[in-house]
Amino acid sequence: LVACDSADRDALAAVLADIPRHAPLTGVVHTAGVLDDGVLDGLTPERFETVFHAKVTGALLLDELTRGHDLDVFALFSSASAAVGNPGQGNYAAANAVLDALAEHRRAAGLPATSIAYGAWGGDGMAGDGRAAALAQRTGIRPLDPDLAVLALRQAVTGSDPVAVVADVDPERFVRAFTTVRPSALLTEMPAHAALTATAAAAGHDADRAVSDLRDRLARLPGNRRLGTVLTLVRERAADVLGHTGTDLVGPDRAFRDLGFDSLGAVELRNQLGAATGLTLSATLVFDHPTPAALAEHILGELLPGDTPGGGTTDENALRAVLASVSLDRLREIGVLEPLLKLAGRAQAPAAGARAEGTGAEDASDASIDAMEVDDLVQAALNGNLDEQRD
Repeated sequence: LVACDSADRDALAAVLADIPRHAPLTGVVHTAGVLDDGVLDGLTPERFETVFHAKVTGALLLDELTRGHDLDVFALFSSASAAVGNPGQGNYAAANAVLDALAEHRRAAGLPATSIAYGAWGGDGMAGDGRAAALAQRTGIRPLDPDLAVLALRQAVTGSDPVAVVADVDPERFVRAFTTVRPSALLTEMPAHAALTATAAAAGHDADRAVSDLRDRLARLPGNRRLGTVLTLVRERAADVLGHTGTDLVGPDRAFRDLGFDSLGAVELRNQLGAATGLTLSATLVFDHPTPAALAEHILGELLPGDTPGGGTTDENALRAVLASVSLDRLREIGVLEPLLKLAGRAQAPAAGARAEGTGAEDASDASIDAMEVDDLVQAALNGNLDEQRD
């Protein structure tokens, strides 16, 4: 084993020159790669250089310096991002596209070459960290079994195609992720594309109506319930972007950064909320409004300009939204329900020596409280008029 920087021409040439004649070089497998992901307008020449140095420079030098060797295999580890793109990997996709082109060029010159455009590998590879794995999951790319990946490599280098894509994908989620923002001529050949296109066409007729319905529904709601409705929308879309099955982990007052959002997730959430509301939203939306509650208030203000949710202060609106997002059973479980009722003048502490059993009237009152909507309970507790709300 010899270690050297394959992007250093002199170092690589020295290693190749030291290969003994009785054990000649017959195969090259170029696996080097570095990630420096980011949205396109955040990629600088230096960030491209970081990725290209390991991925492209090394491949070009290996091509140049092994031309005098009788090779059977010249394999390049590329990425599926070069074939279909991948959000936030403009530099990495471009670097791997160079490897695919190099394989085509060598084959045209009668030289061995195969570029294998892999999806995410399982285990401890480049997609082994939580962030990369989450991104792959959101785009429908399942971790590729390493044993199968190596088997595919063996088959690809003995085949006739200079470039092969090897990935384990969830067809529906994959096609949806890579065709939502712009069409893909490549993916139209996948069976899942026709079904999704038909579904999208049917949904498209209702999209504008849905946006209009959202505005109308908010306008008809009592002021104290509008923010809670938008907050539910924000939490649902945030959970979807993060790959959660429900909104339990997306707390109204938890910072988006703490929830796991990065710049790529922020753009995806912006796109989903933009489609749901018809608003043109900033790519920095989740950083300008750092919690679901704050973002919901911003979106409500954009949907209904001049509206002050519930007619109260910003703090009161946020409190209403938070309380309205929690079930009545949960409020009781964590010990918040009784204090709320006491604030409203409804619940009284039992007097000394009083019986533990409730009277029939108290039981009926408790039953009426359980039957109330959470929004009405919140309104009553904040305004101190629970009896009026029940009546």
